[in-house]
Amino acid sequence: MSRRISVRMPDDQAERFLREQRLRRQRSSDLLRDLVEEALRMRECPGIVFLDAPTGRQATVAGTGLAVWEVVSLWRSLGSVGALLDRFPHLSERGVRDALAYAERFPDEIEAAIQENEALDETELRRRYPYLTGLEPEP
Repeated sequence: MSRRISVRMPDDQAERFLREQRLRRQRSSDLLRDLVEEALRMRECPGIVFLDAPTGRQATVAGTGLAVWEVVSLWRSLGSVGALLDRFPHLSERGVRDALAYAERFPDEIEAAIQENEALDETELRRRYPYLTGLEPEP
């Protein structure tokens, strides 16, 4: 179910919105829904921001460049917050807690991202990201 809501914006904000709409090539209503959803999630989960990635927009631990799904996956594989912090010194305990809280609030999103990443093998990586194949060391 959805509800129609009329929104008025100051001219400068409307221009910025329309520029974003053109860049993203989205319908106004779709972009506005996306922006509102991200803003609400960031208010519900302080310390989480949304960034563009090769796979689309994703929840990220602020100031780290690490996606929430990456932090959660690493936390699971390493077994503790301490081990994770040892491996990623730019990540704080608070950042890990923020990521875990977000994952608890939005588990379907995070589990889907983890599963998609785990399903990748070298062949699929080369197919999806052919520009990475030229990065092997020279013989």
